[in-house]
Amino acid sequence: MSYEFLSDAWFDKVDELIAAAGDLEIPAAMKAVEVNVTVTAPGGNVELFMKDGLFQRGHQPDARTRLTLAADLARKIFVDADVAAGVQAFLTGEIAVDGDLAALVAMQTVEPSGPQQRLTQQIAAITA
Repeated sequence: MSYEFLSDAWFDKVDELIAAAGDLEIPAAMKAVEVNVTVTAPGGNVELFMKDGLFQRGHQPDARTRLTLAADLARKIFVDADVAAGVQAFLTGEIAVDGDLAALVAMQTVEPSGPQQRLTQQIAAITA
């Protein structure tokens, strides 16, 4: 079954996949980053918080970095794991970053672990 990207049902299914995945062996550089992400979409913005290499719903008031991007771009980066699309979008101004840019750059240079890559594939498979 497929779920609409960023819908409540999608988040619920992703939470299930994360719980079933066990130890994701998240690299230290990814774990160190805490980012509030605002995904802009025609139906309304979606707020996410990334910590320990994983997303949660909502923002955290003490996050030092804020990222804003469109839903189609968020899907390319976070679901399709298209790092190049993220770099290009940043360079062209399609991603707005406020705060600790160095932490984001450091995170982008780290290869996801095998378990993380498998989880990303599972999330892509259930995303409509």
